[in-house]
This record gives sequence, C-alpha cells and structure tokens, in this order.
Amino acid sequence: MTAEPPDSPNSPDSSKPATSSGAGKPAESAPATSPGSDSPSSPDRFGGLRGRARSTAFRKTRQVGRISRTTMRYGAFMCGAGFVALFSIVFAYIAEIALRWNAKMTTATPWLAFVMLPFGLAALRWLTIRLAPQARGSGIPQVIAAVTLPPAGAAQTVLVSFRQSMWKVVLTTGALLVGASVGREGPSVQVGAAAMLTWGRLCHEKLQFRIGFHPNALIAAGAAGGLAAAFNTPLAGVVFAIEELGRGTSVRWDRLVLSGVLTAGFLSLAVLGNNPYFSVKVPMLVLHDAWGPVLLCAVVNGVMGGLFAKLLIAGVPGLAPAKWRGWLNEHPVQVAFFCGLGVAALGWATAGATFGTGYGQASGLINGTPHSTIWFGLAKFAATVLSYFAGIPGGIFTPALAIGAGIGDTVSHFLSGATEPRVLALVSMAAFLAAATQAPITASVIVMEMTRSQDLTIFLLAASLLASFLSRQFNPHPFYHHVGHAFRREAVAVTRKSAPA
Repeated sequence: MTAEPPDSPNSPDSSKPATSSGAGKPAESAPATSPGSDSPSSPDRFGGLRGRARSTAFRKTRQVGRISRTTMRYGAFMCGAGFVALFSIVFAYIAEIALRWNAKMTTATPWLAFVMLPFGLAALRWLTIRLAPQARGSGIPQVIAAVTLPPAGAAQTVLVSFRQSMWKVVLTTGALLVGASVGREGPSVQVGAAAMLTWGRLCHEKLQFRIGFHPNALIAAGAAGGLAAAFNTPLAGVVFAIEELGRGTSVRWDRLVLSGVLTAGFLSLAVLGNNPYFSVKVPMLVLHDAWGPVLLCAVVNGVMGGLFAKLLIAGVPGLAPAKWRGWLNEHPVQVAFFCGLGVAALGWATAGATFGTGYGQASGLINGTPHSTIWFGLAKFAATVLSYFAGIPGGIFTPALAIGAGIGDTVSHFLSGATEPRVLALVSMAAFLAAATQAPITASVIVMEMTRSQDLTIFLLAASLLASFLSRQFNPHPFYHHVGHAFRREAVAVTRKSAPA
C-alpha cells in the first residue's frame, strides 16, 4: 500500500483549507471565475446585462427619433417661412416699380389720372369678380376668417387659395400702377398664409413628411410672417399673430408658429439689411410737457379712425339712399368707375400726394418735410375710402399710417410751438392705425419698430390705447374681424353651392 503525499488535498494531514469560499462548503461548489466555467449563475448574469443593454438601446433610439422628428418639423416650417419672406420681398419690389411708374406718368401728364383711375379701377373690379372674388380688399379679414373655419376644409381653402393669392399680387400691383390709395402689406398677409398652407400640404402629400402640420398654425405663421417681412419688423409680426390671429391657444402659444414668424422677419432683415421701414434721419426731441398735444392727437385720431372703419364697413350701399342700393349692388364695375373719378380728383387737388400707398408723404412728415397743404391727411382719408369702395384688392395698412401722419401734421399747425410737429406725426401714425383696426399693441409696436423710435414707446402706447378705446364707441367689433365674419359666411356659401347635391 502506498501512502498519500502530505500535500495531497485528500490527505487528512494536509494544512490547506478544504474550501476556497468559506468553511463547510466543498471546493468544487465554488463559482468559477474563468469564462469557460460551467457555473449556472454565469448565463443568468450575462442574460441580465444583455436585457438591460437592449432596454437602454431601445430607449435611446426612441429619444433620438423624437429629436429628429422635432428637428424635421422645425426645419420644414422654417423653409416655408423662407418662401413667405421671398414672396413678400418680391412683391415689395414689384409694388415699388408700379409706384415709380405711376409717379412718372402723373407728374409728366397730370390729367392722365382722370383716364387711368376710372377705367383702371373698373377693369380691376371686373377682373376681381371673374378671377379672384375672395381676393378683394385687404387680405387680413380673409385670414382671420380662415382660422375660424374647420381646418383643411373647402371653405378654408377658398379664403387662402394659392391661385387667388397670386391674382391678388397682380391686381394689387395694377391698382398701385393706376394710382389707387391702397397698400401692399395687407395683401402680403393673405399671400403669406396661402404660401405657407400650400407648403405644408406639399410636405404632407408629396414629400411624405408625416410630421403633423396643423392648418391653422400654417396659416397664422404665414400671415404674420408676411407682415413681418413686408415691414421688415420681426417683433411686430409676433405681436400681430398674438393680438389679431391668436383666437385659439394652439395659434397663440405654439412655438412653431412664433419661430416661423421670426424666421420670415429675420430673413427679410438679412436680405434687405437692418434698415427701418421709415428712416428717421434726425432724432426727435421728446419733452415731458408733450403729453397734452399727444393726448389731443390720440382723441382726434380715435374719432377719425372710428369714422374711417365705420365707412369701410358700411360700403357704398350702406351710405346711399335706399332706392339706389339695388342698382349699386348690381353694377359694381360702374361703382368702381365713379370711385376712380373721385380718387383722380383728390390726387389732382393735392398734386398727386394721395396716389399710391402714401409712404413718401408719411416719411417726409416724420422727417420734418411738411406737405404743401395742411389738409393732406383728410384728402388721403377720402382717397383711401373711395379706393376701398371700388372693391379691388389692396390693403389699408400703409395708407392708414399716412393718414395718421397727415392728421398729426394738421394738429401741429393749430398748436404752433407746443411741441415738435414730427413727434405728433409719428404718434398719430400709431393712433390712427390703432383706431382703424382696434389693435393698439400691434399698432404701437409696429410704428416703434419700423421707425426705431424706442424712446417714444410710452407715447405711442398711450395714444394707441386711447384712440382704440374711442374708436370702439363707433364700432363695437374691430374692422378686420367684422369684415372677416362676412368673408366667412361667403366662403361657406360658395362651398355649399359648389358641392354636389
């Protein structure tokens, strides 16, 4: 019999411990540390790690997908805002060419206005009825009506149709060419809304971007972006979206809408430069004792602006005797002809000052270059009302600013030496616009931003609020929203008539 070596693990005399993990446990039951071990706990441990890794990878993949979806939405929305800014810039360029041609023709041959305006407005009215009946007027009421209609419905499409908006550009340019007292900024709102809505549908239907663009958000962003690009005022576009178009919370507080508005405005600044719409060449002297004349201007503009909106809402049939209303409603082209005669007579009496948007005259008044007649504001008031009565496409934004500047200049003549006339002209611009639209915040911000007159903000805001309050005594409902209700009913009637039985 052979004796076991003293160092054998089975030897009773061995000095090595019997276990490696604790007393009383056999050595062969200890967990293996080598990868090739057959221990049953190793698969469980690695299986748990693999499960946690898969869960983490899936969660991170979903997170990355959410970020990519949001980025795609913002990218597509901002591309649409870029198209809106491009449309507004091109429209502004075309409108400026039309204004220059009109100035050359009427300056060289003043009597030519008595031919261009009556026949031109009659032709434009006829084309509007035949080609784009929902494109008449400013364009802002159509947008306000569109965001109150069922989203993506036929009635909404009628009011912000891309085809009609293109006709609106052409017809508004024609109105400026013949000398009508209209603006291009209101039409830019409707054109921007139509362009943005068309872009959203293109992304959804043609490019298969299923990223959820709400039609009302597209309309609001395009409309406010068109205004921001037209005036080169991004902040005013945001305020306009909140105050005028923000009927629902999805429009009012949607970050996507506000980012689209700011994108359009900033792109306009990038292309045109950081140049104010109205350049004030010499800083204005603002004194604390100017409050009296400023509040007087607010009262006068509040009354005049309320009367202005009331006349536009009534129209020619509302002002004419009852026995004439039937004929006036049945012969809109003839009404436009006679309105053109009235606009031509006013332009001839003021040496052409009432033709076009009135931008040059307003710019001159806030820079200390008064017009030859102190009654420019009243003449521009009448010319704008007659141009609107003609039923042609064209806005009232810039003409309202010119009317306000003229009224402020007239008030300064009766308060000689009380305060600087330029301050009253500038404050009256905001006050009359606020009274005409009953949007005091938009009016004060847009005038402040387009003239870079931040030091006059408190005067602008006070005058706008007071003028808007006085205007509301004439018209309980704001002008744009009142007309928007009429366009809403018209769009619903048109879609019902065209729907199959």
